[in-house]
Amino acid sequence: MALLKVKFNQKKRVKLAQGLWLMNWFSVFAGILVFSMGLFLKIELRKRSEVMDNSESHFVPNSLILMGILSCAFNGFAGKICYDSLDPAKFAKWKPLLKPYLALCFIFNILIFFVALICFLMRGSLESTLAQGLKNGMKFYRDTDTPGRCFMKKTIDMLQIEFKCCGNNGFKDWFEIQWISNRYLDFSSKEVKDRIKSNVDGRYLVDGVPFSCCNPSSPRPCIQYQVTNNSAHYSYDYQTEELNLWRRGCREALLHYYSSMMSSMGAVVLLVWLFEMSVMVGLRLLHTSLESIANPEDPECESEGWILENSLKDTLKSALESLKKLGKFNQVEADAEGAEGEEGGKTPAITTVS
Repeated sequence: MALLKVKFNQKKRVKLAQGLWLMNWFSVFAGILVFSMGLFLKIELRKRSEVMDNSESHFVPNSLILMGILSCAFNGFAGKICYDSLDPAKFAKWKPLLKPYLALCFIFNILIFFVALICFLMRGSLESTLAQGLKNGMKFYRDTDTPGRCFMKKTIDMLQIEFKCCGNNGFKDWFEIQWISNRYLDFSSKEVKDRIKSNVDGRYLVDGVPFSCCNPSSPRPCIQYQVTNNSAHYSYDYQTEELNLWRRGCREALLHYYSSMMSSMGAVVLLVWLFEMSVMVGLRLLHTSLESIANPEDPECESEGWILENSLKDTLKSALESLKKLGKFNQVEADAEGAEGEEGGKTPAITTVS
């Protein structure tokens, strides 16, 4: 028994074709939207590529761009088919291509669904990428003369100002690295010498942070040096002075920014997927309703359309049987080739008579 069998007359077939033509062009615009989202996300990731450890995060925008291009191509082609289906003579040339095209549409819809899921599931990978990238970027904050790292200070400062964050996980991350360049240190000063000697790696570490960590909403001037020394500042307790420095780490801020963006895009892609599925189902009904016309010379006669010619269970069963037959056929071919090889390897014995 066919799955979702529907009876059609000439009027219903025309309405279905016209509706599908319109839906396909809406899908083309949806494809442009998906392409634009992927391009926007790629640009946003490129802006902060210096604080990202690898290029895995670009898998999502690249997938969105590809799906957007394929959606425009597939739906533009389907729109042409639906338009030509109004004329039986024009539709005849598309008949041999419809089954392969619908199979490609099915694969395409699986890919769209997969991309939508990836948009929701990339948070873990993005978090590790940002954590390692920010950690490496902070190490080069002071090295403005290092080739390829000349703008790292500006990048980190602008990042902390824009996202109202400080450090990787928090402002204390700056205490563990030397973020002040040696050119700005007075090595004749006893304090500088003591700090360098007290460190195993010979680094100048201070309980201070860059100016970009300062919160402009703070009612007092920014305290960026001797942050943990309460006695160095009047009426100050660094554990309760929440307004003086940004408390949130940049990893958390960037992760929230990108993950919320990807989740929104994933929701849009899911809607596009549902729309594409409805278009594919409608195209299948149109295809089968036109093929099942009993008398092609009488286009006004009734016909039946369906999604699957047999029930879902029977279709899956026949598909499994076809796969088994294909496997057996390949095995027979392999055995035949092996037998030929063995026969070819045998050399006839030659006796010589003296």
